[in-house]
Amino acid sequence: MEAPLAPHGVAPHGQGQVLATLSNAIVGLYKDLYGKGPTKARSYFLDDMVLCVLRGGLTQAEQTLARSGKSSAVARQRHEYQEAVREDFVATVEAIIGRRVTAFMSTVHVDPDLNIEIFMLEPRGD
Repeated sequence: MEAPLAPHGVAPHGQGQVLATLSNAIVGLYKDLYGKGPTKARSYFLDDMVLCVLRGGLTQAEQTLARSGKSSAVARQRHEYQEAVREDFVATVEAIIGRRVTAFMSTVHVDPDLNIEIFMLEPRGD
């Protein structure tokens, strides 16, 4: 079976650089918008979806809340904040991938410290 083409018609072996650029940009957004960025990031293409897995990005305040049993407060705060900065994340992905984002979902997991960003892309016309 032939591998699908990446955005811009790039062969699959060229996806690595696009995904690395995207991971770095998402980490940069976290640093700029949250004041602290993840320590590790990796992005993946899955059909019309881009998935970004980010590790180690909780702020000191969020870690303190989590240690005191307030993990749900951390998750609620992150969700509200991601809604507030949604346009920044969507615009970054669209600029790097070259396709329109039709949906953006974000979730946090406190222990282990993970964030997942999911971007659904407009399907390509075949």
